[in-house]
Amino acid sequence: MSLDKDPEGSEKGSVHRFADFKGKRVLEIGCGEGRLTWKYAGTSHLTFGLDPDLAALRIARADSPARLRANTKFICAGAQNLPISSGTFDIALLGWSL
Repeated sequence: MSLDKDPEGSEKGSVHRFADFKGKRVLEIGCGEGRLTWKYAGTSHLTFGLDPDLAALRIARADSPARLRANTKFICAGAQNLPISSGTFDIALLGWSL
């Protein structure tokens, strides 16, 4: 039995209610397998998913919808040592990571 973290499907609506991703550069800290990533990446200009778990990132890359591969990148790193310049992003997300 797998754990469904959003059985009602309300998470996508909630995320979009709090932030306008259209044309934005987004950093998702703790993206894991990309479960949340695919709920907003279609409207962002560029999305970087950051996670220290290489196995989870492999799954995220494998599950990437073809139409989102050009504007979605995954980086194996922890949030305490961001390998990206300050000011690169318009929005940063942290969900289900603690």
